[in-house]
Amino acid sequence: MQRFGQPGSGDRSPDRQDEQIIIPKIRFIMKRLRLLPLLAPLLLLLVSACSSSSLDDYNDVSFTLLNQNGEEVIFPDDLKGSPVAMGFIYTNCPDICSFITANLYKVWTEMEQPDDIHFVLVTFDPERDTPEVLKSYANSFNMDQPPFTFLTGSEEEIGAMMERFGINKQVSYTHETEEGEELYFLNHSDRIMIIDEQSRLLVEHGGSMTPTRILKEDLERL
Repeated sequence: MQRFGQPGSGDRSPDRQDEQIIIPKIRFIMKRLRLLPLLAPLLLLLVSACSSSSLDDYNDVSFTLLNQNGEEVIFPDDLKGSPVAMGFIYTNCPDICSFITANLYKVWTEMEQPDDIHFVLVTFDPERDTPEVLKSYANSFNMDQPPFTFLTGSEEEIGAMMERFGINKQVSYTHETEEGEELYFLNHSDRIMIIDEQSRLLVEHGGSMTPTRILKEDLERL
């Protein structure tokens, strides 16, 4: 008679049970280890992708524009090699555009007027904002000087640029004067972008409301 606690023909010793659990696990691990050489390139690719902190890369575009002096500027090619702080405005704007413009000027002065950073303002309204109009606007902010650049262009080129950047605008109000001139105002995105020297978008901020200290810190990290 088999007594309780005595091993019978159907019982397995603890050592035998451990072997049956551990050996399959070891085989499973060894199979996975043999796959590592195949997985290594994929792992390196994933690590490289995760290490990139850019929001966008503008090396795949080219926009032909004019600055406030009527000189041709190719974005991003002509700005490569230096960081860029870029805002978007139009000169007939009744409110936030002046704050965006003043913010870039203030950042420049707080950084002790660096000459190795481009401070760029692009108009939403190329129909009215000719190079001459932009030059007058720049003068009113004491910004008709390097490293400040005010950009305009054709309706098509500016439209394509705004679409690529995700910048929105729409006519909010129109009025025709007694002389037959049409006046209009625009609702538009409020944004300043920080672009590195390799034309990659690193940070986006509210253009009129972001403290200049934050913009300054972003640029100083480049």
